[in-house]
Amino acid sequence: MEKVAIFVDVQNIYYTTRQRYQRHFNYHAFWEQATANRTVVAAFAYAIDKGDSKQLGFQQILKTIGFEVKLKPFIQRGDGSAKGDWDVGITLDVIDYAPQVDVVILLSGDGDFDLLLNKARAAYGVVTEVYGVSPLTAPSLIQASNRFIAIDGPLLL
Repeated sequence: MEKVAIFVDVQNIYYTTRQRYQRHFNYHAFWEQATANRTVVAAFAYAIDKGDSKQLGFQQILKTIGFEVKLKPFIQRGDGSAKGDWDVGITLDVIDYAPQVDVVILLSGDGDFDLLLNKARAAYGVVTEVYGVSPLTAPSLIQASNRFIAIDGPLLL
């Protein structure tokens, strides 16, 4: 069986599915699809922590499914803008786990990850799969993946 590592950019998936479909991503359906006949070596969901009860419930659902949830604090700047992304953390974890697996699965539409996927494929020979919302996923990220899976129909709640 193929060994896989899964990396979820929670904020990106949340906002792109909401923007495109006004719906939520179905993590249960994703897990069943992505892990069928595969061994999960690692599964991380990277999120921003605002500390509210609804978010805590969502994080518990992710943990129950099989994800390790990694959190960063939500930072509200004085000018009203907000900060909080996991690009560097995701990158470090992909580089750490790529040598241990056959497939790296990334859930994000962020084109900044195209270099990461190219590096993982070239340096470690892994197959890369990207799950993203089609019109909101960077073309460079789609091109950098071996397989692009559009988030639509059965992957939505």
